[in-house]
Amino acid sequence: MTPIVLVTGGCGFIGSHFVRLLLRHRPGWRVMNLDHLTYAGNLANLRDVEGHPDYTFVHGDIADAGLLDRIIGASGPRAVVNFAAESHVDRSILDATPFLHTNVVGAQTLLDAARRHRVERFVQVSTDEVYGDAEGTAPRTEDAPLRPSSPYAASKAAADLLCLAYHRTHAVPVIIARSANNYGPFQFPEKLIPLMLRNSLAGEPLPVYGDGAQVRDWLYVEDNCDALVTILDRAQPGRIYNIGTGERRTNLEVVRATCQTVAAEAGLRAADLEALIRFVPDRPGHRIQSELSWRPRTRFEDGLRATVRWYLAHRDWIAQVTSGDYQRYYEAVYLRRWQQSVP
Repeated sequence: MTPIVLVTGGCGFIGSHFVRLLLRHRPGWRVMNLDHLTYAGNLANLRDVEGHPDYTFVHGDIADAGLLDRIIGASGPRAVVNFAAESHVDRSILDATPFLHTNVVGAQTLLDAARRHRVERFVQVSTDEVYGDAEGTAPRTEDAPLRPSSPYAASKAAADLLCLAYHRTHAVPVIIARSANNYGPFQFPEKLIPLMLRNSLAGEPLPVYGDGAQVRDWLYVEDNCDALVTILDRAQPGRIYNIGTGERRTNLEVVRATCQTVAAEAGLRAADLEALIRFVPDRPGHRIQSELSWRPRTRFEDGLRATVRWYLAHRDWIAQVTSGDYQRYYEAVYLRRWQQSVP
């Protein structure tokens, strides 16, 4: 029987890379993509696979129980991989409601459907932000306490706990993957690297929260998706797997590295781009290697260079996704913070 994988949120940044990877490296597998097409979900992200015989797109909300029953009941997927999420910290601070709807209620609705239809594998794609702010350079283990510091992270932590409860109570074969900060092609320009890239090319300020000393692990999106396929294939239900490189950088280091890479690739002066950096008030509020023998392949410098080259070659995509609602959001968040930072 042909394996079918239901991917929710497959038109988003990470989900679209995962869909493409499955179609490329798992010939014969069928991929069904359910996406609500909110602001960060874009059909253009998967334009290159639209005609693929093993790919199907369904427009809908994972919190729609009737729709999930129809889809899962009719297609009988072997596995569900849940990328569907509202995922930006600043947006969650402005309004947490859509985060609770998609990230918590949506996950619960999807878990219920997986339970009813006896799905064999359920991969919940989460984030290392559930652990809270990083302290020092040591990577956190899967057993670290959950200390989310934003409504977004809290909603993902709640979904993770719900998944574990469904595994223990109902034997839903859930696996949780907590990924480090992803970057790469097709990332929506509200996230740090594409925002810095876009603004530096436009000669606009580069907003950095606080003193830029916040530390994160940065993971190239294709490495993340490779790890997720490994988890889908081989991981043990009921387990949590952190996905990262173990190489941590401060936000300011990442911003400066982005400026230097853009300058090198676009024929600009790095000093001119770094002069655009503006410090704004801060916002409020490895088991996979040992068990599954997975390790990232991409050095940060190589992944950053590939990301910059992609955005330079796809400026029309940036213009398309940053019009309208995004521009109003950008002004509401960043212009207000710049005004607060000016004496």
